[in-house]
Amino acid sequence: MTPDSPQNGNPKNISELEAVARQMRKDIVTMVFKAGSGHPGGSLSATDIVAALYFRVMRHDPKNPSWDGRDRFILSKGHASPVIYAALARSGYFPADDLWTFRKMGSHLQGHTDATMTPGIELSTGSIGMGLSYGVGVSLAAKLDSKPYHTFVVVGDGESNEGSIWEAAASANHLKLGSITAIIDRNRMQNDGFGADIMNMEPYPDKWRAFGWETWEIDGHDMSQVVEALEKARMPRNHPHPVAIVAHTTKGKGVSFMENNPDWHGKAPTPEQHKQAMEELSK
Repeated sequence: MTPDSPQNGNPKNISELEAVARQMRKDIVTMVFKAGSGHPGGSLSATDIVAALYFRVMRHDPKNPSWDGRDRFILSKGHASPVIYAALARSGYFPADDLWTFRKMGSHLQGHTDATMTPGIELSTGSIGMGLSYGVGVSLAAKLDSKPYHTFVVVGDGESNEGSIWEAAASANHLKLGSITAIIDRNRMQNDGFGADIMNMEPYPDKWRAFGWETWEIDGHDMSQVVEALEKARMPRNHPHPVAIVAHTTKGKGVSFMENNPDWHGKAPTPEQHKQAMEELSK
């Protein structure tokens, strides 16, 4: 696999990506259901973004997770681990049946990602707000070593309250890191409710622009927009500015009783709710 070859050499088209995202959403809800705990809402809002990255945009090799030429993906909001586990399983990093061990004793799929246990995970997480700083370091390493890989970081909406996010944003611009892209899962919610009530960050995209990032806004559930933005971000540019993609999303996307409902930040569905969710995600 060359530095410019896509995952498995077979990038998926838009309809295929949408089908993958539906399967990943089923995986997410079922993982949390079987575990009896987890974070479905923010995993479901980021699903289209992560599906587009792993099955179309990123250069990576499931058979060689430590391949030096791979693009780096960092899930800064690590509590949304079901979304990355679903992508890794469905792209071949480990058997899909492993998903049902999520959060179980001895499983390599813990509630927060663990880079020492799970193939394909770049960063062990726990405290939020740290992933972008790590991504800046990874991107700087690529620049210093003249490596062609790109670094993608998914940042949570609630994480944007953290000062460490903005320190990292300032550093990326100062260091002229053109090979890092932050994708903000802008679902407007966090653990304790609606973001505007907890810490109003508006005008939000303008903040990224003020920190020197080339900033775009997209519908984070329109797969065509998602792919176009991510592929454009990965292309070599004539200037060294990092890119921020503000993806407007819906927390709990795809499951009617979870959508735009802060209650589903971190809890598991009942058997009846799981059945309803599977029916809705199968339509």
